Amino acid sequence: QVQLVESGGGAVQAGGSLRLSCAASGSIFSINIMGWYRQAPGKQRELVAVITSGGSTNYAGSVKGRFTISRDNAKNTVYLQMNSLKPEDTAVYYCNAAVLSGSYWGQGTQVTVSS
Repeated sequence: QVQLVESGGGAVQAGGSLRLSCAASGSIFSINIMGWYRQAPGKQRELVAVITSGGSTNYAGSVKGRFTISRDNAKNTVYLQMNSLKPEDTAVYYCNAAVLSGSYWGQGTQVTVSS
């Protein structure tokens, strides 16, 4: 079992920045890939960014160049630095941890960007 706790969401004006954190606990040795997903009202959940245990990253085209995912293995924490935020970035952001047998989700944190 893996438990994920997100923090760092909030409300910001367009052009602002936020940093999300996701702390993992439990069977963390089994985690392969960690990532951030988001779900806006009326839309499907979509991938934002992922990072492997080796540090390789991948981003959705809509956030590339503005968001940066990183992980601190010593703290079992993954971060999402979000810069130049846009109103269309408004969503609930979820942390995800992928293991061989499946994946785990955090409870989500709201990010609201006003114009």
